[in-house]
Amino acid sequence: MKRATIYFEEDIHKALKVKAAEVSTSVSDLVNEAIRSSLQEDLEDLQAFEDRKNEPTMDFEQFLKKLKEDGKL
Repeated sequence: MKRATIYFEEDIHKALKVKAAEVSTSVSDLVNEAIRSSLQEDLEDLQAFEDRKNEPTMDFEQFLKKLKEDGKL
């Protein structure tokens, strides 16, 4: 483990302490899990971009016209 100093807004820190007590864990464990979760979401987003990179694109104006043609606008 690596030690770091993080500054939280007072209400965020209080919420973290309360949640940590409720789930019988430490604030550090909560923060580490939240960061892992955020990084996992980033990884999934990057994979989705990679998977869709060869899909045809449509600019916003074309998209609006299509919605109108389809009776959705």
